[in-house]
Amino acid sequence: MDNKRLLSLDAFRGFTIAGMMLVNNPGTWSMIYPQLKHAEWNGWTFTDWIFPFFLFIVGVAMVFSFSSAKSTNEKDILKKITRRGLIIFGLGLFLNGFPFFNLSTIRIFGVLQRIAVCYFFASIIYLKTKNSKSRAIWVLALLFFYWIVMEFYPTPEIGAGIYEVGKNFASWLDSKILTGHMWSVTKTWDPEGLFSTIPAIATTLLGVLTGEFLRSTKPETEKVIWLFLAGEVLLFLGLIWNEVLPINKSLWTSSYTIFMAGWALVIFSTFYFLIDIKNYKKIFQPLVIFGLNPIAVFVLSGLIAKSIGMIKVERSDSKIISLQSFLFQNYFLPLASPINASLIFAICFMLLMFFIAWMMWKKKIFLKV
Repeated sequence: MDNKRLLSLDAFRGFTIAGMMLVNNPGTWSMIYPQLKHAEWNGWTFTDWIFPFFLFIVGVAMVFSFSSAKSTNEKDILKKITRRGLIIFGLGLFLNGFPFFNLSTIRIFGVLQRIAVCYFFASIIYLKTKNSKSRAIWVLALLFFYWIVMEFYPTPEIGAGIYEVGKNFASWLDSKILTGHMWSVTKTWDPEGLFSTIPAIATTLLGVLTGEFLRSTKPETEKVIWLFLAGEVLLFLGLIWNEVLPINKSLWTSSYTIFMAGWALVIFSTFYFLIDIKNYKKIFQPLVIFGLNPIAVFVLSGLIAKSIGMIKVERSDSKIISLQSFLFQNYFLPLASPINASLIFAICFMLLMFFIAWMMWKKKIFLKV
């Protein structure tokens, strides 16, 4: 396969971004459909698809990016990888700190930071290994190393093989290294913490393996069949592993890694079949547009969401509330039941971000790092 742009990958990215908008921006967090919030602990929902899909996409895109790179000099490529990783990590820190930037309590890790770290290490592994077999071995090594440590390391004051909220090796490591700089909801552990990044790198490498398979000389219809079947196999293996290692997004367990990679393969192969093979491009064009400026849309949506949550306005009864609450209570709540009004708010937020992405597309503005 040549290096022509995979519209199906852009559409899959756009689908993931649209999903992120829906789950991250409800009218009120107290009224959300179960599938639009993360599983309380073990298990999964639609929301738990979003983040691993992003990392999977990063891995697929990496293969096409490196294969079309102008320079083959390893030093130049390493500089580009490092620069890109640092910029994405820095954008994540910027979002975490906005608008007060209190460095004494700023959350160090987060979504963009994990993407940056996974991109960096997956890129290094991709460059330093010779073939897909070597990269597959890396995937297995990362997944089993994570599982062995979580299962058998006698975590101080907790014990081995414990996967409870805040009581497991990953949480203990976060508490020792990231004290005071963790997720504001818990302040004692981070869902994007240090140790759980290891299997997340494996998620990115599974995307790399997919990208390499897509660039093979096999017929396109055969690729679709194999990608779909591989997805079904990973879904099955994830459910089997779930019996001993729970599928858990916050811990990014090894079973969660392969289970979500299975879903990614099933959905992406469907997009690939419909868009790049059957040529149903027009119907998926909105998703493609959404997927062409992912970092810009992500950062801008985060800034807007934070801003409307912090700007204060006065209600008619003189009570001070956030601009988001004011908009929701006055313009959305009268439209439907609270839970549906909350969903309508999220849909409108998503449409606002799509309009911005569409304007950028029309003006041929594509921001890359």
